[in-house]
Amino acid sequence: MRRSMNNPSLSLVDAEFSPATDRTVLNQEMFHRMISLERKRTERSGNPFLLMLLDMEGATPSTHDAKLLNKLLSALTLATRETDLIGWYRDDGIVGVMFTEISLDERAQILSTMMTRVSETLRHHLSLDLFSRIRISFHVFPEEWNQEGEQRPSNPLLYPDLARRENSKKVLTAVKRSMDVAGSLAALIALAPLFLMIAAAIKLTSKGPVFFRQQRIGQHGIPFTFLKFRSMRANNDASAHKEYVRQLIAGCADSKPSGNGSGVFKLTNDNRITKIGSFLRRTSLDELPQFINVLCGEMSLVGPRPAIGYEVEAYDIWHRRRILEARPGITGLWQVQGRSRVTFDEMVRLDLKYATTWSPWMDVKILLKTPTAALFGDGAC
Repeated sequence: MRRSMNNPSLSLVDAEFSPATDRTVLNQEMFHRMISLERKRTERSGNPFLLMLLDMEGATPSTHDAKLLNKLLSALTLATRETDLIGWYRDDGIVGVMFTEISLDERAQILSTMMTRVSETLRHHLSLDLFSRIRISFHVFPEEWNQEGEQRPSNPLLYPDLARRENSKKVLTAVKRSMDVAGSLAALIALAPLFLMIAAAIKLTSKGPVFFRQQRIGQHGIPFTFLKFRSMRANNDASAHKEYVRQLIAGCADSKPSGNGSGVFKLTNDNRITKIGSFLRRTSLDELPQFINVLCGEMSLVGPRPAIGYEVEAYDIWHRRRILEARPGITGLWQVQGRSRVTFDEMVRLDLKYATTWSPWMDVKILLKTPTAALFGDGAC
């Protein structure tokens, strides 16, 4: 007995597929918008979706291949449900299909099943010439991030809307990068004597290197070596901080009283911190070496704070957006509006607000507010 094709909970593996009538093929802009919308649904539900791309190697609807492309689209209706979206991923000949409402347990089986089903259907309904020109690829969201190595763990094909946003702001991005280079160079030159004094104070008061180096996660999940002045004893145990970060992200961490009577979300009374390190953290002077990261292009003057690897492992899916949508920075909205007084989720929302609304003038305003926030704010990261 044929099952209803309108049942969104219908398993892709068990469903019987039939040709649909009046199927709408979305244009590129609308299809990209639907991918973005589906990502947000997955962030809430946790249920992944599957994006299938069929690359026609340059064939476009405006050429003599139009009839062949129409045959391809007609054949796809035989291998998909009515609830699956078909559209142009790229106007120059890449068709996309989104298979939604997939359970985590089905994901591996679906990849194999859909590859077989789609290939057989297309081979049966298309000419050998057209079929041989099609390259089929499958992409699952959310991706399984692997923080090892230097490769980007996030799949750019699942974020066409972000690429579109970046392209629309190319001029502003160039201005931002110019500000980063000029600002970091000026700071490194002007603060060179202070660098030397801090380095001497660290070496005279505790054993270990002057700089603290740690792998942090940059934009798109690409790791880089993060620099700070060392404020802790060398070779310390980070297990307490890992556990606190896990509780903070899960919303289980309690706020601690601060000097001005307000609550802060941070690990207080940390016996790993040296005496000079406590001063450096309170005044944010330990952050100064990050101007080197800015000059190298790994960070920006303004942006979300760069995440630690074990922090990212504890993220909910939607938390990842804070490191996908903007380059990490020395300062940002969180530092000047919330800092350790807000929960982790509130910090992420501030980072996302910045990513979607930033401008060079906004960066200037945040930079002007940062010294006051650093001197009188509660806590640093």
